[in-house]
Amino acid sequence: MSTLEPIRVMIVDDHNMVRRGLVAFLKVKADLELVGEAGNGQEAIDLCEQAQPDVILMDLVMPEMDGTTATRIIRQRWPHVQVIALTSFQEKELVRDVLHAGAISYLLKNVSVDDLTEAIRAAHAGRSTLAPEAVQALIQLDSQEPAPGEDLTPREREVLALMVEGLNNPDIAERLSVSRSTARAHVSNILSKLGVSNRAEAIALALRHHLVAGPT
Repeated sequence: MSTLEPIRVMIVDDHNMVRRGLVAFLKVKADLELVGEAGNGQEAIDLCEQAQPDVILMDLVMPEMDGTTATRIIRQRWPHVQVIALTSFQEKELVRDVLHAGAISYLLKNVSVDDLTEAIRAAHAGRSTLAPEAVQALIQLDSQEPAPGEDLTPREREVLALMVEGLNNPDIAERLSVSRSTARAHVSNILSKLGVSNRAEAIALALRHHLVAGPT
């Protein structure tokens, strides 16, 4: 039997039926534990300190405070908490804004149970998951802008390719036979040069502008 602690998950959605469905899904996953529910962004912030989640499933369009605003505040106050945007909407601006606010992943509510489970596990490990519709929305967004990334070094492009594969910093360090601090520095430089604030944005930008080959 595994001695690993379950991943602590909080659900934020203004629709009670959606929350009920997610609660039922979490109850049958041995490595996932529900630690809180909130009906809007402000409730999520109020609950976060008490619930101490590892991963939050965050709806975006909610009354009182939307999910993007809540994501930004939560990531500022509790940077170890990973946020997965889980929404019915795929508007380009919503995708861009919530990723810029610090969400690690963007999924639509028609996601399968298995895919959502894997996305939660991936987020907890620092890996991003983007719905194909979200990637397409980002590809369409500002497509006339000149491609960034021209100042990336060959090594940084290699690291970026591994990020697109879904590897986190320890994985990258192991793959390239470098220290974790070196891998972390490469990732930090990449984010800076691409003008993004997190891995999910970097991955989306890399795919949008074909800076590296997509995951196979």
